[in-house]
Amino acid sequence: MNRKTRCAAVPAVLLLALAACGGGIPDAGQLRQAVAAGTGVVRLAPGVIEISEPIEIPSGAQELEIIGDPSGTTLRVTPRFAGKAVFVFRSASKITLSGFTIEGHRASVDERIGLPPSNVTFLDFYSNNGMVFEDVQDLGINDVTFAEIANYPIIVNAGKGVVIENVSIRDSGSLNEKGRNNASGGILLENGTSDFVVRDSVFDNVRGNGVWTHSRYESPRNSDGLIEGNTFRMTARDAIQVGHATRIQVLRNRGSKIGYPNEEVDIEGQGFPVAIDTSGNTDETIYAENTFEDFNGKCIDLDGFHHGEIRDNRCVNKGPLEDYPLGHFGIIMNNANPDMESVEIKITGNVIDGAVYGGLFLIGSRHEVRGNQFLNLNRVGCREASADPRCNYWPDEPALLRTGIYLGKRAERPADTRDNVIKANVITGLGMQSACIAAAPGLSLSDNQIGENQCRENE
Repeated sequence: MNRKTRCAAVPAVLLLALAACGGGIPDAGQLRQAVAAGTGVVRLAPGVIEISEPIEIPSGAQELEIIGDPSGTTLRVTPRFAGKAVFVFRSASKITLSGFTIEGHRASVDERIGLPPSNVTFLDFYSNNGMVFEDVQDLGINDVTFAEIANYPIIVNAGKGVVIENVSIRDSGSLNEKGRNNASGGILLENGTSDFVVRDSVFDNVRGNGVWTHSRYESPRNSDGLIEGNTFRMTARDAIQVGHATRIQVLRNRGSKIGYPNEEVDIEGQGFPVAIDTSGNTDETIYAENTFEDFNGKCIDLDGFHHGEIRDNRCVNKGPLEDYPLGHFGIIMNNANPDMESVEIKITGNVIDGAVYGGLFLIGSRHEVRGNQFLNLNRVGCREASADPRCNYWPDEPALLRTGIYLGKRAERPADTRDNVIKANVITGLGMQSACIAAAPGLSLSDNQIGENQCRENE
């Protein structure tokens, strides 16, 4: 009797003992048997395990580990796969997954799909994912590789105590009906996920957002998270987006080619690429010591951000202007969420080098903008009374797109812009000697503390 026949007859409780299979679970059928107990250690055999339907973990599972073989285990999705994800967990605790690869079959999923309606979770909306978790506590995902996943490699909905480390994601995400990215392809943490870490992971050629915290307006905000030491290369949307969240730290991440390929950027949906993006109502949050090169959009977007800190980040564009067709300001504030006002943000020690327009678009009050370097600005060449349509976004505010730091009176909503400290910044670029710091019509620079800034033309 061969090993496969012998193992097939083993009950699930003995499969968990592993000895009967000589060192690991060799196929999908026995894997389902093994996880049916909802607890214990499940070791996978080396080689390829083909997956044609989701592996549903029993609700209430706890203290369950699924571990790949050190010589390499790949869970390969077959073209006939249909379902929510390779692994589906609900109402589970103390779950660990490590040491294997999930290889999707994105090319066989010929489905163009957009973003879900505002009242539907991403977990409920998307199928053909890698792993999904709902109401899971104490979750650890370590040393897992995802490739060619049609939608999201990982979705965590209402999780608590989530640690994702040393994960590799490549060539994942789908497109909408216009052939643009639909934000999928990375890690999504939604609906009040708390106490989470995403660390030391690699995101390569992800169509949508790399790491994204997202919550519907009426759901709890995500909270107490750390996004640290990750690497992003080639994303058509955002490397990182912190959405509807509180007490998040985004530290020491790095990336390149944000907003590429240009043809996959969601222009129609205004999903303009950002290295570190913000949305919803986000406060008590820090973006610090992150480094990005070649951002075809914005470096940092602070839409919904307040009472937080932007410190010692660096974004550099060194290519020719035509490499950045969606280029924007380096850092921009906004106030789309009705529950917040842009107040008390510290922006210190950052370097923005080569933004297509200005260095900082500022709205709101009691901000501190100190010790930043906004270098080689206004690459598009906007001048006073320019007829170039690229320089006239708001015709009634002609200084907007030719200024290093611009104090605005509106974004999504009107803003009360005053009582800001703007000191000791270095601002260089075309026209920066005369158009260094300006305010929208109706605002007064004298309502703010501005001084000791160095403003220079490019040499």
